[in-house]
Amino acid sequence: MKKIIFIITLFVFYTGKTWGQQTPAPAQSEAITITGATAHIGNGQVIENSIIIFENGKITAVGASGSASPKGKVIDATGKHVYPGFIAPNSTLGLVEIAAVRATDDDSEIGSYNPHIRSIIAYNAESKIIESMRPNGVLMAQVTPRGGMISGTSSIVQLDAWNWEDAAIKLDDGIHLNWPNPFTRGRWWLGEDPGFKPNKKYHEQVTKLADFFDQANASMKSNEIAGKLPHKAMKGSFDGSQRLFVHVSAEKAILDVLAFAKKQKIQKIVLVHADEAYKVAAQLKSNNIPVLLTRTHTTPNYEDSDYDQPYKNAKLLIDAGVLVGLENSGQMERANARNLPFQAGTVAAHGLDREKALQLITENSAKILGIDDIVGTLEVGKDATLFISVGDALDMRTNQLEKAFIQGRDISLETHQTKLWKRYSNKYSSKQ
Repeated sequence: MKKIIFIITLFVFYTGKTWGQQTPAPAQSEAITITGATAHIGNGQVIENSIIIFENGKITAVGASGSASPKGKVIDATGKHVYPGFIAPNSTLGLVEIAAVRATDDDSEIGSYNPHIRSIIAYNAESKIIESMRPNGVLMAQVTPRGGMISGTSSIVQLDAWNWEDAAIKLDDGIHLNWPNPFTRGRWWLGEDPGFKPNKKYHEQVTKLADFFDQANASMKSNEIAGKLPHKAMKGSFDGSQRLFVHVSAEKAILDVLAFAKKQKIQKIVLVHADEAYKVAAQLKSNNIPVLLTRTHTTPNYEDSDYDQPYKNAKLLIDAGVLVGLENSGQMERANARNLPFQAGTVAAHGLDREKALQLITENSAKILGIDDIVGTLEVGKDATLFISVGDALDMRTNQLEKAFIQGRDISLETHQTKLWKRYSNKYSSKQ
């Protein structure tokens, strides 16, 4: 019996060591000064040989060397680079751990209209995938539900926390609507002809959606929302306290969304994915509609698209005056979210100014999500959520983080992957 207890204890200890998340960093206890680095502010500005000071989790000084006196612990980052923490919008980080294991998949609910569903309460702060974001500088994410016509509400978190309460930066920032597709692909497994074809149910689906919005609006105006949780949850979309994130891709559908939003008097709308947004950039600009573009590292969705369309979409929209951020939804989206800075680097390689490309995952995303008052740039008064990289953070070869801070806390950059890298680096170096 004692032998069995010993084996069980050993197993629990081993699995805990293998799978347990690192302990979140403690609150900042002393002032920290970073000197000598090239500071990429996140708003297009670059300061060579900079000084950055933060205390109690907030940035207190940013400028050229000599503009402020160092305080507390001094980190010499001469020849290196400092960036604001990157933001991953529209992500299921923390909602799914292993897609093939149903018990770890909590990103959607049954039903078509679920604006009252809150993704944040399902967020797993101890996800092993989350810790793999930090070594690339992805320090924040918008935790977003999936499924149905209206999926629910997202919340914005920082990626070093004990639980969802500690992680939350902004709760219930917006409602997510999956707009019907005006086209369908032939489902060969159901005997349908392959290829694009008009969606015969498109107008019916849009009408049902409009009916739901009309009913929700009527319920609130008549103050008869008792027991009508889905209707009550729509209040933020109508009064502007929440953003309505519309997941849509095709040109026709985007134009229909603009008409729908105007008719329903939706105050704050954001397009997500928006593959063909560049075709209606002028309308988006005139209506002040921001876009969270689908991942850069993908193939074109349409046969008549240029081969490099995903690489240049951001530049086309920015040149037209549209506010643009990058998101990473799609296949293996959680693991691939750590590549967000390199997706911005690909945009830079295809014509966009490098600092503007950086804004796609810093200031622009912060503005689109409504958190630019606390994060997104290295500015006095904002959270000290930032990192030091050996080189260019948008280049996978040189983005090697030496230090990262979330709200001034010196966080761990160790992950299962870094442990394997060190392990096998030693293995092969010992044979040379």
